[in-house]
Amino acid sequence: MSGADTSHSDYVGGLFRSHYDWLCGRLHRHVDSRAHAEDIAADTFVQLLSAPGVVPIRQPRALLTTIAQRLMYQRWRRRDLERASFDAEGFDETQSPEELAQRLEALQAIDRLLDGLPGKVRATFLASQLTGLTYPQIAAELGISQRSVSNHMAHAFKRCRHACALH
Repeated sequence: MSGADTSHSDYVGGLFRSHYDWLCGRLHRHVDSRAHAEDIAADTFVQLLSAPGVVPIRQPRALLTTIAQRLMYQRWRRRDLERASFDAEGFDETQSPEELAQRLEALQAIDRLLDGLPGKVRATFLASQLTGLTYPQIAAELGISQRSVSNHMAHAFKRCRHACALH
């Protein structure tokens, strides 16, 4: 490990010692358990540690809060995606743990693919693909026009085609 790497990890370690308990307490107000708050807080510092060359941070709590909120939103999106999938396809008690893991892995891949799309576009795409709703049904459920549903689906499919072309 080079001197720069050591100083970076030492700096993040100091931030961890100074702010971990505070961040856990802050997160615990927004998640269902202390353990989930601790997981998100730990992941926050892992992201900070993996960031290249973090310079001294003027407002570390603001940065830590921002990173933690993003991680929390990602967890919520993943949970909602999993629920929608299980609601749409039903839970099959005969599925092996491996099959369930593959299913969740596929959902996470979909989530990463759709990451960055506006909320209505994501919701439209998921309603179509996971629940099989028609465009008029999606429009009624989301309170948007059928034309918007069509535009949102085109936007989502364009993202899918672009992602497939990259791989």
